[in-house]
Parts: sequence; C-alpha cells; structure tokens
Amino acid sequence: MQDDMRIEPVDFIVPGDRMSGLYAADRADPGPGPRMSFRHFQVVIEHGWSDERSEAWVARRSGEIAGGYALHYPQSDNTHLALIRVLAVHPDHRRNGVGGALLRHAIERARAEGRRVILGEAAADRPGAAFAAAFGFSPAATEARRVLDLRTADWSGFELMRGDAVRHARDYQLERWAGPVGEEQLGEMAELMSGMNDEPLGDLDIENQRWDPARVRAHDQSTVAAGLRAYTMVARHTGTGEPAGFTRIAVDAHEPEGWARQHETAVLRPHRGRRLGLILKLANLAWFHACEPSVERVVTWNSTSNSHMLGINEKLGYQVLDLWNEWQLRV
Repeated sequence: MQDDMRIEPVDFIVPGDRMSGLYAADRADPGPGPRMSFRHFQVVIEHGWSDERSEAWVARRSGEIAGGYALHYPQSDNTHLALIRVLAVHPDHRRNGVGGALLRHAIERARAEGRRVILGEAAADRPGAAFAAAFGFSPAATEARRVLDLRTADWSGFELMRGDAVRHARDYQLERWAGPVGEEQLGEMAELMSGMNDEPLGDLDIENQRWDPARVRAHDQSTVAAGLRAYTMVARHTGTGEPAGFTRIAVDAHEPEGWARQHETAVLRPHRGRRLGLILKLANLAWFHACEPSVERVVTWNSTSNSHMLGINEKLGYQVLDLWNEWQLRV
C-alpha cells in the first residue's frame, strides 16, 4: 500500500464523504447496463436484500476517495460465506495498487469474521476477471446478462404465445400486486422464494437459503428503502389453493432512467411442466408495461446452465448483453 493511502471504515450512521465516494467510484465504471441511484446503492451496501450483516471500507489517497468495497455476511444460512457486493476503484486512481490493497483488506476481514469462502463477480471480458484470477479466485459459475427492448417487443406475438401456453395450465389462476406482499401472504411468498434454491449453481459453495415470513418482509423493506417499486405475479392452483410459482419485475420509482430489472422467477416442483414460467413472465411483462410505459428496457440475469429459463427468455426476445463469472476463493 502506498504511504499516502489509508483504508477507512464507512460509518453507516455518519458516513461523511465515504459512502458518496464509494458510489462515485462505482458509478464511474463505463460498463453497459443500468446504474443504481445513490439511494439504491446505499441500501445494497448497508443492508443487502434480506438477512445479511454488512460492512464497507474505502481507500483514501491524498485526501480523495480512490475506491472501496463492501462485504456482506449471511446470518441464517451460508454462514461460511463472505460476499463482495462491490469492489470499485475510480478510473483516476487505477493501476496504482488501490484495488489490490482493497482486496487484500477484504480477504483479511473475511478471515477475521471466521468466513471460509469469499464470493464476488466480474464481467468475463473486462479487467476484473484477470484481477480476481491474480488473487487466486476461481470462476465457479457463469451468468448471462440479457436485455429485452420493450420498444421493439412483439406484444401481439406475446399474446398469442400466452394463449397457446395457457392450454397447458387450465387449473391455475394468476394473482398480482404492486409493492410489498400483504401480511396474509408472507408464508406463501417464503415458500415461493424457496423455489429459487433449485437454480443451477455450478461449482459455487452455496447451501440453500432458508426463507420465512420475517425474511420475506425484510426483503420487501429493503426493496422499498432502495426506491424500487416491484410488480409481482403469482400462479395459484385452483383446486388446492396452493401457490405454484411467481415472477417479479422492479423499477426505480424515482430515477428509472428507462430501465427495469427482472428479479426472481420460480415455479415449485409439483407444478412444473405446465409452462407456468412462460405464462407468468408474459402476464407480468404486459401488466408492467401498461403501468410503466416510460420504461424502455428490462435487464435480467440467468445462469448459463439454466436451460429452461434461458429458453423462456429467448422466446421473449431477450438479447445477451454480456457474461459474468462468479469468482470463489477459499480462505
């Protein structure tokens, strides 16, 4: 570490210029895709999305914030993990040892917390990949980031596609809501969120996430605090009343910048094989577009080994934006 550089903790109560400096370093990255508002970024850094303890640190050089990182520590499951949510160096300070000093500091912090595995992500075709490999991280999974352009989407084709799919799911009805889930549905939503555990994980050392009503509520509270408005569509089996699957899209309610984010989609095992994933995504897209006509593009992430979801997204017209690796280091 250079003599004029020091690494300082971010105080989440009185952050001073540290949180804004970390945001500026992350925002300065010229990569494609949507950017988080400061409000969204701050919530992700401080709280994550549900049951995570967080800390953040910045590197200061000659009085300026040169970069920083955030670590999240899962609490109710995956307690062997430390998650690097952000590690960013401002372009004005790159190639001066700042990134290496921050990553070494993060590794030591993870060890001090008794965590055995560190996970982070980086675009496969950008410098972050070589940087992770140089520090001994291994690529453990690959995700494709895809974008659907709502301005050129085939809406009439979507309606025909949905009509054809519905023939295979006559025993189901759809329900929807905007914003947080109601108190009476928290248990069902926990069950649906648990369906995400079936997503392919490659070689990642991750155990199933345990969802309960309290965790669902914490997730919703983080979403609202981040300034996001979520649109949720649920499929329910009419005969039993069981929840069968869901999907969710979120948009920044204050600074959308033309983008929305496709969040979770899952169909529970007993209800698969009836095209519910396709039906849910088609119905939610149509509803979302009617409610948020100014949004031009939707971005989504999928494991490259999740052939079923990739097939749905290709039918909808999603185009690959870039590939990302999940990097893993055992400490």
